[in-house]
Amino acid sequence: QVQLVESGGGLVQPGDSLRLSCAASGRTFNSYYMGWFRQPPGKERQFVAGISRSGDYTYYADSVKGRFTISRDNAKNTVYLQMNSLKPEDTAVYYCAAPLTASALGVIMIKSDNYTYWGQGTQVTVSS
Repeated sequence: QVQLVESGGGLVQPGDSLRLSCAASGRTFNSYYMGWFRQPPGKERQFVAGISRSGDYTYYADSVKGRFTISRDNAKNTVYLQMNSLKPEDTAVYYCAAPLTASALGVIMIKSDNYTYWGQGTQVTVSS
């Protein structure tokens, strides 16, 4: 049974930074690309960032490019999302996600339909 557990959310001021973590268990972590999504209040879930199974390739939504960095530590079965220069519009519940099947090297998917396993979410609130 695959489990994803996010942590690191909180209440911060505009311009601050946060680092989210997602600990994975239940299968061989380094065989799968991983993604971060978010769901702002009253809006649909949206893609934030993705990382290939090896960590060599990353992809970002335009809204976070240059401010957020996704990374992974396959030895620790953990994926991270470093969020800098946070804005009020970054307020959302953040989810990490994993696909059902192992992926080829270099593959990253950005649609939520490509992900089967989801964490419980962690709230990020950016407000002055």
